[in-house]
Amino acid sequence: MTEIPVYVFTGFLGAGKTTFIQKTLEDARFNDGTSTLVLQCEDGEEELDESRFANKKAVHLEKIDDQEALTEYYLADLLRKYRAKKVLVEYNGMWLFQKFLEAMPDGWMIYQEATFADCSDYLVYNANMRSLVGDKLKNADMIIFNNFKEGMDRMPFHKVVRSVSKRCNIIYNYGDRMEPDDIEDPLPFDVNAPVIDIADTDYGVWYADLNGKEKEYEGKTVHFKGLVAKAGKLPPNMFVIGRHIMTCCAADIVYGGLACRWTGVNALKHLDWVEITAKMTLEKTRIYNNDVGPILNIISCQKCEKPDPEVVSLGG
Repeated sequence: MTEIPVYVFTGFLGAGKTTFIQKTLEDARFNDGTSTLVLQCEDGEEELDESRFANKKAVHLEKIDDQEALTEYYLADLLRKYRAKKVLVEYNGMWLFQKFLEAMPDGWMIYQEATFADCSDYLVYNANMRSLVGDKLKNADMIIFNNFKEGMDRMPFHKVVRSVSKRCNIIYNYGDRMEPDDIEDPLPFDVNAPVIDIADTDYGVWYADLNGKEKEYEGKTVHFKGLVAKAGKLPPNMFVIGRHIMTCCAADIVYGGLACRWTGVNALKHLDWVEITAKMTLEKTRIYNNDVGPILNIISCQKCEKPDPEVVSLGG
């Protein structure tokens, strides 16, 4: 069965969903000519301008005004109609997200769920419609707070998000720039444990913490699941393991990989998913362009099922 990537954008009216989708479809890196179905589940003040899309003929807009129309049969029929290979969803902030999840046809996989908020009314929405606010946060990869102003206190917004999700990446949009949330929360793993256990959702957090702190992790043992990379010419008994990490949006997904050493490397294939326990050393290797970097010396390694979610964010 063909896997259909689904990108979901949630939030209340006026939060900035349409503007973000417009920019996404103007970006040729995302809108690369692949047939794309766009489901618009509400009528906002902004309209998508198809004339500015990077590949106009590849984008097919469908409006859904009634949530009862969200059925597996209807969505599958639209996919066949346009022969779409990926789906974008502008979801109605007043609809529970479970309705869409129940309607997704077989093969549809959510690659990104982002929620948008106008910071001028978000705390009011949270005070009066907390269940709907939480509904859009619990599985979100990121939230973008639009219309943020200089001097505004980030803490109330941070607390709302973190009360629902520890993994949601928080971004503040000041108009001329976007800034990630800089309020530190306790790490979701114990760096002083005999074996640092990295949960499937926390690889992005660990990878970001490791960056610049390599010496603090030297000599420590870690355990996590990752995707094997064996492309290119690698040193003997070496491979790379990592996860795909979304830094901001779908166009900014990168593979965050680390060098591994294991005598059993020949048992692995490129793009295998494995669960490893390894001790970290710092060494020079051509994998890091002959710079010193972390080497994971494998203690145990076994193939496993790919984790859910497959793509993680820097926020977990």
